[in-house]
Amino acid sequence: MPTETFNYGEDHALQTVTVTTLSETLDKKFWIILIHGGAWRDPNIDAINFSKPVISKLTTSPEYAEILPYITAFASISYRLSPHPEHPQDQSSTNPRDYRGSKHPDHINDVQAAIAFLQRKYGFEERYILVGHSCGAMLAFQSVMGRFKAGISHGPVAVAGLAGIYDLKKFRDTHKEIPAYQEIVEGAFGGDEAAWDAVSPAVVKGADGIEGGWTHGSFAILAHSSDDSLVDDTQDEAMDAALIGGWWKLQSEDKLRCVIRMPLEGEHDECWEKGDGLAEVIGYAIEKQLEITYEEESEEPEEPEESESPV
Repeated sequence: MPTETFNYGEDHALQTVTVTTLSETLDKKFWIILIHGGAWRDPNIDAINFSKPVISKLTTSPEYAEILPYITAFASISYRLSPHPEHPQDQSSTNPRDYRGSKHPDHINDVQAAIAFLQRKYGFEERYILVGHSCGAMLAFQSVMGRFKAGISHGPVAVAGLAGIYDLKKFRDTHKEIPAYQEIVEGAFGGDEAAWDAVSPAVVKGADGIEGGWTHGSFAILAHSSDDSLVDDTQDEAMDAALIGGWWKLQSEDKLRCVIRMPLEGEHDECWEKGDGLAEVIGYAIEKQLEITYEEESEEPEEPEESESPV
C-alpha cells in the first residue's frame, strides 16, 4: 500500500493530504476522504495518526475483506489550526508556515482546497465518501453546504460524521458551565454568535445550506456514542432534524436519499484511536453505496408501448 503526502497549498506546513492507494482502478471504486478532529486547534491530532488505525483495521480484518475491493484509496487531510492555550507559540519567533493562528474560514477553505486538489490529480469526480470526526465532521458537512462548496467540482456520494459538532451555539450552551467550550468556538470562529449560526450546518437552511449545496448526494451517516463525554447526542439530533427537514425532503423518485443514525462505543476519540468505530462506519457506507449502485443499475427503462396502426 503506497502512501504519499502532497502539499495542496503553499502558505502553511499543515496544508497537506496523505494518500494511501489500494488500487489504480477507478471504475466502480470509491475514495475515502478523512477529516480529523481536535477542536480546530489540537496539534497532536493530524492526518497521519488519525488515518493509520482505521486503514490498518480495514485492510487486515477479515470482516472487511468483501468491501475492501471497492475502495481505491484513502486520503487524509491536514488543515491549518487555531491557537491552543496548552500549546502556545511565539508568533514573533515562529516561522509563519508553522504558526497555528488560523480562524474561520481557513479550516474549511483548506479542506475544500484539498478535495479540489485530489479531484484534479486523480479524477474520481463524485466517487468519494467524506468521513469526519468531531470538528472534522462539521467540516465534512460544511463542504457540501451551498455557502462553501464553490471550490469543489463534484460533491460526494455520501457524508459520514462521527461524534460531530454541527450547531456551534448549541455546542457551547450545552456545556455553559465549562469555559473551554466558549474558548474553543471563539478561538476558531470569533466572538460574533450570529456568525456561529451562519456556518453551522445544522442551522443554515435554503440555498446556503446542505439542501442547496449537496444536490447529488445519496445518504448521510450520523454516528455517536452514548459514552462520549465531550460532544453529546444533541448535536446528532440537531443535524438529523436539519437533514430530514431540508435536504431529505428534496429527494426525487429517481434519486432517493436517506439519513442513517449509527451507534458507536467508547469515549469521544476511541472510534478513531482504536480504528474500530471509524472502520465500522466506513464499511457500512461502502455497503450502502454498493446497494444503491446495484439498484440503479438494475432499473431498466420500460419498453415503449407499440402504437396502434391507424385503421
